[in-house]
Amino acid sequence: MRAFDFAPLYRSAIGFDRVAQLFDEALRNDGAPSYPPYNIELVAEDEYRITMAVAGFGEQDLDIELVRDTLKVTGKKQRPENRPTYLHNGIAARDFEHSFRLADHVRVVGASLENGLLNIELKREVPEAFKPRKIAIGGGDNVTLLERQAA
Repeated sequence: MRAFDFAPLYRSAIGFDRVAQLFDEALRNDGAPSYPPYNIELVAEDEYRITMAVAGFGEQDLDIELVRDTLKVTGKKQRPENRPTYLHNGIAARDFEHSFRLADHVRVVGASLENGLLNIELKREVPEAFKPRKIAIGGGDNVTLLERQAA
């Protein structure tokens, strides 16, 4: 019983068909892995930070990749030849892969690894073409051009 009807949304909104797809993916990923733990923080308006707890991983063990609108963070721990014999092994250092879907116009600004925390800085930059603008009614240059072509 996890089906939603998005028909009312489609009646008055154009281009939001991706929203239904995102909901479907979110519902399918209920059992998504929670390792490593992470935070998503709103730093300022249109600025975000993903912080992942990656204790035991070095820069050479981590890979951050952006493919279209998906940010993928992968950790592959290099296994030493001489594995120590642990009396207690409580620090998880297993391999992981975590994906984040980014909204339109959100880009990765940078990444840093400090004290076992991987910080990925994100920023939304809306292009000028997508910002609000006033549209003149009547009497513009386009009207004059169309009248000359019709004559």
